[in-house]
Amino acid sequence: MDFQREQLEEALKTLGAVLQDQRTPYEPLAIDGSALLLLGLIDRPTGDLDIIALLHDETFRKLDTLPESREAASRQVGAALGLGDGWLNLGPSSLMDFGLPNGWEQRLAVRQYGGPRLHVPSREDQICFKLYAAVDRGPNDKHYIDLRALGPSRDELLFAARWTVTHDPSEAFRDELITYLASLGAEVSDDDLA
Repeated sequence: MDFQREQLEEALKTLGAVLQDQRTPYEPLAIDGSALLLLGLIDRPTGDLDIIALLHDETFRKLDTLPESREAASRQVGAALGLGDGWLNLGPSSLMDFGLPNGWEQRLAVRQYGGPRLHVPSREDQICFKLYAAVDRGPNDKHYIDLRALGPSRDELLFAARWTVTHDPSEAFRDELITYLASLGAEVSDDDLA
C-alpha cells in the first residue's frame, strides 16, 4: 500500500502510542521518500518508511534488524492500519557502512510521535542519498524524479557527488555520475569530485 503524508503520520502516531504504552524507547533515523514526505519536500506517495539506524546512548547505530519489541509493534500497527508487515524498511541501512554526509547530525530534523522521536536528515543530506540512488537505478526511477523535484543547486549537487563517490569509487560510477550531474544542469569534471 502506498501512503501519503497524512497516512504516514497516522502510522507513526499509532506506532508511537503502542511503544509509549510499552515504555519502549525508539528513536529511528529515516531517509528516502518517506522522509521527504515528512519534511514536506515532495508529495508523491511512498510504500514504506526507510529507517537505517537507531539512536542509542547518543550515537546512531546501523540497523540490520529491528529489535524484537519494535518489530512486533511495527507488525501490530501494519496489521491494524492495513499497511502490511514491510511498512518499516531497513533496506537502505547499508548507507551507514561508509558514513553519511559530513555534518549530517547537526542538520537533523526531529519529529515527535508520542514517546518515540523520528530523526530525519535535512534536504541537503537527502539530495546526497537521492543522487546516489538515482545514479544506481537510472533516470526513470523515483529517486531521479525526487532529486529533480528537490531542485538542487550546483553547489548542493557537488557536495552530494563528492559524498556519493565515497560509497562507490569505481570509474563506471563516476562516469555515470558526471552524466547525471550534467542532466541536472551541473557540468563537472572528474577533478571536481576529488
